[in-house]
Amino acid sequence: TRAPEPTSDQSKVIESVGKALNQGFSQHLLFGVTGSGKTEVYLQLAARVLAAGRSVLYLVPEISLTPQTGGRIVARLPNDRMAILHSGLTAAQRHEQWIVASHPGPKIVIGARSAVFAPIPDGELGLIIVDEEHETSYKQDEKPRYHARHAALIRGRENKAVVMLGSATPDLESMVNALDGRFELLELPDRMGGELPTVEVVD
Repeated sequence: TRAPEPTSDQSKVIESVGKALNQGFSQHLLFGVTGSGKTEVYLQLAARVLAAGRSVLYLVPEISLTPQTGGRIVARLPNDRMAILHSGLTAAQRHEQWIVASHPGPKIVIGARSAVFAPIPDGELGLIIVDEEHETSYKQDEKPRYHARHAALIRGRENKAVVMLGSATPDLESMVNALDGRFELLELPDRMGGELPTVEVVD
């Protein structure tokens, strides 16, 4: 399917991050209200990275979101290779997807938290997206213990890639990092195609 025309707010975000794509490691927090079009921003940036011959790692918090996200990407970028990784795969399926992820050349690797360790060749990774970065499911409490958001930031730094965290309700740690200037804060304050609902605080 054809990419829709981005809104002015989306265009600002896309151009801001787009300038950073060839500048090495950088960290960005996309603070966008529900329905503001964060996924469209991710897809347009991913298309730029793929066109430049590099790969994209796209993390989602839940296994159930992986096929849905994969379907949207296939609809938009059908000619690009894609690997889907999550704990619901059989051993044979996981092996097959790891082969796709490890093969040289531009690709998108989508998955839940364990996908942060996908075997994308060194020097190939251009963009890491952590969607719904506030979700607690990115944290693994069993051994080996890790937080996929933190691992993504480290992997981005070591691969000189852009890391983009996105949420309508950012984690407090991420927001403090953005306000202190460690992350670039990007905002999508308006919902696409409609006004935000009226909210009344009731004691």
